[in-house]
Amino acid sequence: MSPQQSVQELFRTADCVCFDVDSTVIRDEGIDELANFCGKGDEVKRLTAEAMGGSMTFQEALKKRLDIIRPSVSQIREYLEKFPVHLTPGVSQLVKELHERGVAVYLVSGGFRSLIEPVADILNIPRSNVYANRLKFFFNGEYAGFDDTEPTSRSGGKGLVIRRLKEQHGYQRLIMIGDGATDAEACPPADGFIGESSLSCNCLLPRDYVAKGW
Repeated sequence: MSPQQSVQELFRTADCVCFDVDSTVIRDEGIDELANFCGKGDEVKRLTAEAMGGSMTFQEALKKRLDIIRPSVSQIREYLEKFPVHLTPGVSQLVKELHERGVAVYLVSGGFRSLIEPVADILNIPRSNVYANRLKFFFNGEYAGFDDTEPTSRSGGKGLVIRRLKEQHGYQRLIMIGDGATDAEACPPADGFIGESSLSCNCLLPRDYVAKGW
């Protein structure tokens, strides 16, 4: 069986598909784009490079980046108005096809609900099927932190979300699709992993991928 046939088989038999969002469902990295919009892009970029060296945990890096950006409610609203969602080509049709087949679709991301829920709306994915980090704000709309109890705020959090989904809904063939190490680490408990950099409108399948766990 060729690699493409293997991927087709994964989609054919799946009863649940979980997508990463940044650089997978959408073209951009949400936290980087928000940092640029808030005038903190260079500072966040330096911290991200430091975090990739393994000097801090995912949650520590998330906290430090948000402490630099400190996005307010008004800034997030303005950002969403000025920078509409850029879906990866083909993803809308892929999600539509999965829905038509009765496959459950979730967005599981280390990004922020306030930026990801509009993506879910465009793709007709219920907001209840979004697992991402929640930002906190004071009564005046200023940044107050993030919910560190969300599993997606921690290393290994995507795997925890997937384990809970399988336990709660009894999914037998759950596939994780994403571009990063945190996505690959979610398999297992995911039954299969597809890593991709772009989606093809023609075949509704990832162009560049690695099939794991089969």
